[in-house]
Amino acid sequence: QVQLVESGGGLVQPGGSLRLSCATSGIIFSIDVMGWYRQAPGKQRELVATITSGGTTNYADSVKGRFTISSDNAKNTMYLQMNSLKPEDTAVYYCNVYYKTRDGNAWDAWGQGTLVTVSS
Repeated sequence: QVQLVESGGGLVQPGGSLRLSCATSGIIFSIDVMGWYRQAPGKQRELVATITSGGTTNYADSVKGRFTISSDNAKNTMYLQMNSLKPEDTAVYYCNVYYKTRDGNAWDAWGQGTLVTVSS
């Protein structure tokens, strides 16, 4: 099974920084897109950032200039560096990988989520 495990969430003050990690395991032939999503209480899950296998990144307007998505193939891990955090960034953050197995089928894998709380 392909499994994603997020870590790095916690409590941080407004203006602070936090780095989330997403470790992947299992058999993946190729990865098309990796991304971070978040869901605040009472709201729908929203896209935060994505990175393609070619390194192209995309960010939600609300986090542009503050968040950076990256990946480390050697460690099978992707990251979300979050700077200048705001209370409205408070949410459960999920990592996602859209990948293909050797037979050519495409799949989605999701992590269990990690809670980020931005508060004084």
